[in-house]
Amino acid sequence: MSTNTSTSTSTSTYTVADIESVMRSVKADMIMIAGSTSAMTEEDAASYAHDIELLAKKGYLQFVDVTLMKNGDELKAVRYDFLTDGASGTSRPGGVLWPHAPKSEGGHIRITLRYTKEGTADARAKLSLKIGWVPSTDNISHQQLSSTTGRGYSSNGFGTNRKDFT
Repeated sequence: MSTNTSTSTSTSTYTVADIESVMRSVKADMIMIAGSTSAMTEEDAASYAHDIELLAKKGYLQFVDVTLMKNGDELKAVRYDFLTDGASGTSRPGGVLWPHAPKSEGGHIRITLRYTKEGTADARAKLSLKIGWVPSTDNISHQQLSSTTGRGYSSNGFGTNRKDFT
């Protein structure tokens, strides 16, 4: 009696172009969120997306959490978990038609970043970021909301899985 065993190794090779492809979908989501909520401008959404892309290109992001707040309450949220190996999913953004909650009525978008160990403050300071990011102690567990699997955006193994909270 003989026993056959096999071992396989899987590697992913992604490029800056793959990160840019994934980030186009994230940026589109953010612009749709801005447009539907009026809680931030589309220009602000593009600035946030710019910084997120720069940080992703350097491998500095674990996740990005985007939350619609109104008068202190969470209404909707998405979390983008960044993956550098084995990511899969569609490249079509959408599914983020959020309630209208304009700034004038107490609405705002809270964006929270979680960095990798490589994304130190010194490393981030060398980037040309558009937003003046500050440390946060906000609770982003979204306990008042229900979570569902959202969309995934990927290209050649790099990607982000989106989790939706409603």
